[in-house]
Amino acid sequence: MRLTLLAAACLLIATQARAQDAAHTLAQDAILVDTHIDAPTELLERWSDLGGEVKDREFDYVKARKGGLDVAFMSIYTSPKQDEDDTAWQVANAMIDGVDALVQRHPDKFALLTSPGDAARLRVGGRVLLPLGMENGAPLVDKLENVQFFFNRGVRYITLAHSAPNRLADSSYSTDKKWNGLSDFGRQVVAEMNRLGMMVDVSHLADASALEAIRISTVPVIASHSAFRHFTPGFERNISDEIAKAVAAKGGVVQVPFGTMFINPASAADGQALYHARQAFDRRNAELKAQGKPQADRDAFVKAWEAAHPVRSSTLTQVLDQIDYGVKLLGIDHVGIGSDFDGVGGELANELKTVADYPNLVAGLQARGYKDADIRKILGGNLLRVWGVIEAGAAK
Repeated sequence: MRLTLLAAACLLIATQARAQDAAHTLAQDAILVDTHIDAPTELLERWSDLGGEVKDREFDYVKARKGGLDVAFMSIYTSPKQDEDDTAWQVANAMIDGVDALVQRHPDKFALLTSPGDAARLRVGGRVLLPLGMENGAPLVDKLENVQFFFNRGVRYITLAHSAPNRLADSSYSTDKKWNGLSDFGRQVVAEMNRLGMMVDVSHLADASALEAIRISTVPVIASHSAFRHFTPGFERNISDEIAKAVAAKGGVVQVPFGTMFINPASAADGQALYHARQAFDRRNAELKAQGKPQADRDAFVKAWEAAHPVRSSTLTQVLDQIDYGVKLLGIDHVGIGSDFDGVGGELANELKTVADYPNLVAGLQARGYKDADIRKILGGNLLRVWGVIEAGAAK
């Protein structure tokens, strides 16, 4: 009996080892594309040489190669505050400078990527390719020519708004809907992005803004890092079935993130409540300022709120459930990954904590019965195809 149990245990271990090997092999062989990594924000706040292994960063070269990552969209993120104080343009350029410096220091490890057609050639030798995605259209200020300026600097998608309304569109987080769609300038920006072959990103947008962007675009659009609202009712930041279907019908792709706030319903509710609480707090402070009265301490307010709402956890299973739902809703050709590594303060699904962990995702997909050819689509094939269609649209 003991020998039988021992044999069964050995067989299980061997089977698990083979599954891990198969997942690792596929992650290394496929062209793996992640459409949202916030390394530039971290580089600007505290420079670290990502050409080596950096223990407190979720993206670096060593981890990327271990995980099989080939194409890592660097997020050029600017905040609503930077929009308000007119520093967004400078901050965005400084972040791009940081990515450029990384490539110049390590041309054997990194390369800028500005066209999907160059991916196969540039990744030879183990390079990790770094296209740019602008998270928040604030750096455009109100100058349409800045779309061309940032395109020339390597930006290949723009998330039209972030966590507050801006000059282009409304935010999903904010209760204030300034445009109920796109502004006139926002519509001009979408047209200019179509002309240049720059991807329009509807993640973070309020529903009406996302739907109008999809409707007026002459080419497919993407959601660079949006989980499905089906799992988090009332959380507008996640994409609704209606909008996801519109993205797919246009030929685009929805990229699933790994952040706990997006995939854990309780965490999503906490996140939405915090944004609304901060909005109410800021309105009250504005009233106090107008009355000449002392204002409350915003940092203390947020700290107290967060203390009353402890950080929650999430799982690889929840990420896989998101992908399953997207595939069933939209089809295998319209789902990808946009992790949000380095952008959510480490609040990520367990087993998906850094870019070294993509093989865990692959193993999970294989265990759920996905064929390797379909996993390749999810890992990056879909995004590269859509980007190519958008680029070809500009050529026309």
